[in-house]
Amino acid sequence: MRPLKIGISGVRGIVGESLTPELIVSFAQGFGTYLDSGRILVCRDTRASGPMVHAAVVSGLLAAGCEVVDLGVCPTPSLQHAVPWLGAQGGISISAGHNPSVWNALKFVRNDGLYLNAAQAEELLDIVHQGEFEKAAWDRIRTGVPVQDAIGHHLEVLSGAFNLDAARRRALKVAVDCCNGASTFLSPRWLEALGCEVLAINDDPEAPFPHRPEPKPEMMAQLKAVVRAGRADLGFAHDADGERIGLVTGDGEALSEERTLTLAAAIALSHTPGVVVTNISTTRAVDDVAGRFGGSVVRTPVGQSFITEAMIEHRAVLGGEGNGAVAVPRVLMSHDAAATQGLVVEHMAVTGASLRELVDALPCYEMVKRDFALAPGALYSRLQDFRDRIEREGLPANTIDGAVVSFTDGWVHVRASQTESMIRVIAEAASRERAQDLVDWARDRLGTGG
Repeated sequence: MRPLKIGISGVRGIVGESLTPELIVSFAQGFGTYLDSGRILVCRDTRASGPMVHAAVVSGLLAAGCEVVDLGVCPTPSLQHAVPWLGAQGGISISAGHNPSVWNALKFVRNDGLYLNAAQAEELLDIVHQGEFEKAAWDRIRTGVPVQDAIGHHLEVLSGAFNLDAARRRALKVAVDCCNGASTFLSPRWLEALGCEVLAINDDPEAPFPHRPEPKPEMMAQLKAVVRAGRADLGFAHDADGERIGLVTGDGEALSEERTLTLAAAIALSHTPGVVVTNISTTRAVDDVAGRFGGSVVRTPVGQSFITEAMIEHRAVLGGEGNGAVAVPRVLMSHDAAATQGLVVEHMAVTGASLRELVDALPCYEMVKRDFALAPGALYSRLQDFRDRIEREGLPANTIDGAVVSFTDGWVHVRASQTESMIRVIAEAASRERAQDLVDWARDRLGTGG
């Protein structure tokens, strides 16, 4: 299997197998062509393959006649903030986010700092597939690649969006696991600006990821230990490029990544009732929270660009997904872990509440998530077989992204992953046993075995 994922979330694959220098150059040159050879920002995370991929991206952009500005290692949201700030036509973030170290990816950002939407991504793919790229003559190729500090600008934006005085008066003690990723350069500085005493771990960008860069409870053993030993008020766990974040309470409980958005929604809606945008895979606790505060929920297919487009359309007070990614509109209409940190710390400071108290006040369901690896060519045929099966059984389903089947006591979502060669099955119910039953029910109809 040589997995390569090309779609609305960009292009990603395993370096040295499916993600080759030739492919990277083609996508970069295609993106430069798509943006009429304008100014393009480039950043990367800390993966060992980063310098190679970065060199190929810069080569492709220069070949298309672009002016390239190098932001170095920095979070993807830092690049997104920098695009309009520096008057760029777009940007490329080199990061596979939550994927293991063997993966890397190109994420494409447009001139307003947001990801390409579905139609724009299709236009870019058409250019790449046709192979008709802008080719700059020898005397039009830029001879230098200037460097800019996007993180400093990101900190300025964050500082202007939150109540620093209140946060500094509370002076929380915060543990943070940077996962040796791009947030190493931003997160501790931002928490210090919020007046926090920071206990940072895995903050060496030269070291490999200490665990998979995904803020799930099973990845938070070190962080839990630091929270307990350091008597911290809470802990934050990062992914590789500063989009997703997980939470640990002051008593050392690692929370499900689904709880990040539920908490953020409660905070946002307590100030401004309105619309929260999330995807169809995210916990229904968000709907309960919205109902509690007189708000409503709009659900989209899975993917950050779908969230962003719906947030803009509905003037949402918050958006995000059940993977720990939250978009705080006063900062960015896109996922930004640092903005989520600001939202939580500010609210704890203003209310005087502990994270434990805030979380205990939230509704909660049991969720079970299973991934079933399949060959890339089998993903969508297997998914269609599942849809056909449930249709024959007379079960109504939401099919905007895979299939969501709802029951009186729970729901199950079956979809093809955008980032890896697998079928994802997510089920939620009042009890873990019922959620597991729903996963087993879906697995049997997928024919994937154990």
